[in-house]
Amino acid sequence: MSDVQVYRAEGTAAATGGRHLYDFTVTQWQLPATYPPFAALLFIPTTSLPLPALKATFLLANITLTAALVHLSWHRLAGLPARATTLCTATALALWLEPVFQTAVFGQINLALACLILWDLTRRDTAPAKGLALGVAAGIKLTPAVFIAYLYLTGRRREAARATAGFLGTAAFGALVLPYASGQFWTRTLYETGRVGKAWIVDNQSLQGLVARALHTTGPGLLWALPAALVAVAGLYAATRLPAPQGIVVTAVTALLVSPISWSHHWVWCVPLLALLWARGQRRTAVAVAVVFTARTMWLLPHQGDLDLALPWWQQPLAAPYPLLGLALIAAWGQLSARSSSASTIRYA
Repeated sequence: MSDVQVYRAEGTAAATGGRHLYDFTVTQWQLPATYPPFAALLFIPTTSLPLPALKATFLLANITLTAALVHLSWHRLAGLPARATTLCTATALALWLEPVFQTAVFGQINLALACLILWDLTRRDTAPAKGLALGVAAGIKLTPAVFIAYLYLTGRRREAARATAGFLGTAAFGALVLPYASGQFWTRTLYETGRVGKAWIVDNQSLQGLVARALHTTGPGLLWALPAALVAVAGLYAATRLPAPQGIVVTAVTALLVSPISWSHHWVWCVPLLALLWARGQRRTAVAVAVVFTARTMWLLPHQGDLDLALPWWQQPLAAPYPLLGLALIAAWGQLSARSSSASTIRYA
């Protein structure tokens, strides 16, 4: 649970004024703080528990959040009956999906953010302050901001405005409480992408990781940036023309693909994807996708030191199963959106 230790260190730094929030490293992997100051403030309560108790709390929380994400995906997003036995079985199986399993192992917050976003986006259109929770999620880990663009592009301007206000509110609150750390983060730390980790290792299941390993280079530059821009446009274009459930998942996949680094455990959006495939009657496809997310092929390859950059051509697909699946999803559902652009948005219960 290395990330739990990072969160605890962030909370400690925030509780003492935050001047050294982005200066420390912890664990044997020398991990630094990478989240905005607002997130560090949320981590302050982690300092009140002994580390073993904190690890146990995160483990139990992530198991509970897995059940919540299954329920949101199965019932709220896909519209399937919420039978207790079905949801319990699905939760037990979901825990073995590599992104979910790794989230629990590292003590990450991916499941919490996915639940917060999915809960907000699947509420009734008349729900009070709909969009605000999405903005808060973006204020914690930035990447969810792609969903704000999705809301604007689909004409849901009020929700998008609330989400934008929520995001700006988190930044303002962080600046008010931790002014020095906020100045450091928004003017410098945010752009130091190397702080997050090496983009070319198999852990990185983004488009940049795929390109870097395929070209055997640590810095693919424009050879990654240009395809990423095209994927961003294609993904959001498809998302805005699909019914809301598919549009939400395609937006999440697009964000994971174009982000410079998307660790394998960031792909917890495989849970909503599997629920939608099952609901659409694509059972064989759902099983195949579940196999991709449980096979852990990237960990079976040589990946110690610089071996990630020396993988032969036939191992490249095994090193990048998630981005390849994500690209296939955008292509397949993009064609679907072209055929069903007039389909109405599903109304949520």
